[in-house]
Amino acid sequence: SGITHQYASLLKFSLRSTTHRSLSYTYYCNEIMFSIYATSLSKASTRHIARQTGAVQFARRGMVTPKLEEAARDANYAWKKSCYSGMDYTIGDESTVFEAVNKLAAYDVGCLVTKDANGNLSGVISERDYVQKIALLGKSSKDTLVRQISTKAADLVTASPSDTVDACMQKMLTRDIRHLPLVDESGAVVGIISIKDLIKTCLEEKEHIIHQLSSFAVGEGGHFVM
Repeated sequence: SGITHQYASLLKFSLRSTTHRSLSYTYYCNEIMFSIYATSLSKASTRHIARQTGAVQFARRGMVTPKLEEAARDANYAWKKSCYSGMDYTIGDESTVFEAVNKLAAYDVGCLVTKDANGNLSGVISERDYVQKIALLGKSSKDTLVRQISTKAADLVTASPSDTVDACMQKMLTRDIRHLPLVDESGAVVGIISIKDLIKTCLEEKEHIIHQLSSFAVGEGGHFVM
């Protein structure tokens, strides 16, 4: 190294000096030599420590990456986005099937929640009920009551507004149904969602995640801190 070469040159100079000068002068040269060597070592150590300190400081720098925001997309969220939330999705179970079909056609939906005389949940009636229990059997929708063909509450699959979208979809797939009435803790009906509502909610959630990842990829999703 440069320090070793400098030390060797000074040592040769001091040895040559012994043949021409006194020993005190040689001692004086050696003192200068060791002083320069010590200073060089000190500077080298300082540079080494500075490099180590800089490395530690750089290592302490972290990239702050925000977590992917997860919006609360549950059954209640899907309900608020559903077309059902803006209509009267119920019908009395003493109404005729003809009235029910007219309401289904008017609102362009596939299912209605049925209620008894006291306003309690009694079941649901769907397009499938009409096709299988009225049209195929040649019955008259005007002469048949809703309660005669509706799915009764005892056999009804329901969901809570706090249920996840995945849980609701699992219920639908397990029972091969396309609609879920939403009931609160007291058993009162607070809404109804369809499989279409759940699919739209899932797509919205995926698009939200894709947007966050895309923003991060172009440098908008994280930053460096000291």
